[in-house]
Amino acid sequence: MRMTNKIMQNNSLYNINNNKLLKDKLSTQMSTQKKITRPSDDPVIAIRALRLRTNVSELTQFYGKNAPDAESWLTVTGKALSTVADVLTELSREANKGSNKEKGVDDLKIIAEQLKSLKDEFYSTGNMDYAGRYVFTGYRTTTPLSFTDEVEQQGKGYPSYNITEQTNINAFDTINYTNVGGLGGLNKHNYTDPKYDGTGAGIVEQDVKNGDIHRLRLSYDNVKSGGVKIEIMGKDGKPVNTITPTEASLTGAPSPYDQLLDANEAGTDLAIFVPETGEILISDSLYSQMEKEVGNVNTDGSKTEIRVSYTKDEWKKGDLRPEHYFACTGTTKDAAGNDKTVLYNQDYLTEGKSKSSIEYDVGYNQKIEINTTADEVFTHSLDRDMDDLDRALEELAKIDASQQDLKNIMKELEAKNIDETDPEYIRTKNLYDATKKSYDYIRENVHSIFERTISDAQGYLDDANVAITDNGTRGQRLDLISNRLMDQKTTFQTLQSENEDADIAEVAIQLTSTELTYNAALMATGKIMQTSLMNYI
Repeated sequence: MRMTNKIMQNNSLYNINNNKLLKDKLSTQMSTQKKITRPSDDPVIAIRALRLRTNVSELTQFYGKNAPDAESWLTVTGKALSTVADVLTELSREANKGSNKEKGVDDLKIIAEQLKSLKDEFYSTGNMDYAGRYVFTGYRTTTPLSFTDEVEQQGKGYPSYNITEQTNINAFDTINYTNVGGLGGLNKHNYTDPKYDGTGAGIVEQDVKNGDIHRLRLSYDNVKSGGVKIEIMGKDGKPVNTITPTEASLTGAPSPYDQLLDANEAGTDLAIFVPETGEILISDSLYSQMEKEVGNVNTDGSKTEIRVSYTKDEWKKGDLRPEHYFACTGTTKDAAGNDKTVLYNQDYLTEGKSKSSIEYDVGYNQKIEINTTADEVFTHSLDRDMDDLDRALEELAKIDASQQDLKNIMKELEAKNIDETDPEYIRTKNLYDATKKSYDYIRENVHSIFERTISDAQGYLDDANVAITDNGTRGQRLDLISNRLMDQKTTFQTLQSENEDADIAEVAIQLTSTELTYNAALMATGKIMQTSLMNYI
């Protein structure tokens, strides 16, 4: 076969071009430090690169964004819970001071003011937020736990909530009440008035009555009048009995507490709702009947649901918002002044209460709960305990003032050498003995309230410590997950580098070799192309 100049030229150009393409490929790898620049360069590497890049991207999201965000939320929650624990510890300490029977009325008032300040701090901590999201309000991260100043801008009657509290027979407690026998308002200026005369010898000790009353304390006071009912629920979710209490005001006569003492003495069924205090008072006989009905529904009476429905439309700053705790219907005014109604937690009535858990994806098919909900820590009971204490101290201060006035009057009569058989002395002495007996009853009740506050505060503190432990446990778990994510991310980045990155040393050697070959080919081709068939003719 004869080799013509054209054949040699084409073969030389073809080989030089291949060498040039190889040089270009190596030069590209050198500049990009990657093995391939397009999938067609090596489909196997390309497919593996897509998978590894997806894994690295997901791990970067988990480790670089989700885990730090979850950790920050847990940290903010942990600090708030620590504050709550400190507040409750101090509150228990102050209540312990108040349980000292040697304390006078003025000292007890000071302690009560300190307790109220601690209570306010307790509830204000519940409005802790992280990046504009409230941490204790479940899914409603844009709604504060308690009402703030703007609630007063809606005016009287707004917002209005129809609330259904789901509780059980264990929610009933007993309160001690003293009927001071008509001594209310007595002082040194009016002690001779006929209304304090009694049978002619003044009100006597026997006119003072004391007793315990069963009570269901609602979560709020100053409840709207009318529409309050108690339902004992059956296993089928329907009420087996409904109790509609009568309504009585504290300013009425006789007072609702006096009516209950009389009902207990007479053994009659009676339930009274007091809107001002948010209390439903139950007589002994009616309470016993309720216990039997609860027992008929379930042998374990504590698990039988009792529902109490009522309406509240007067709120003050610091009140806990009911949508975070109960099934309720809220009515507010919109920008145009029209009523706007929203249903909250209606599933509570059919499926029971459920926690609004916020979870973060922190790994493949792995989530971690980051939030603590308000009902785990912030109970209405602390605020209601302070209400009980306020009313008891108010009663104690009144009867103490009457007692001190009568005591001074007795001293004045003794200074005048008035005989103990004198009608005025006897009447004053009877009044003094009656006020002293009333004072002793009420003082003992105040002491009991302080002791109950100590016990309740310890219970609230236990709940806070459980929440702190749960939050810390989740934080530790998140740390372990973060460490594993860091290791996984490093591993996949290494695999990605091994799959995609070129070996620079090897590429540099190959590129140098290719350049030498390319230059040699050019020189050799140039010399060969100078010779043709004409040189042999």
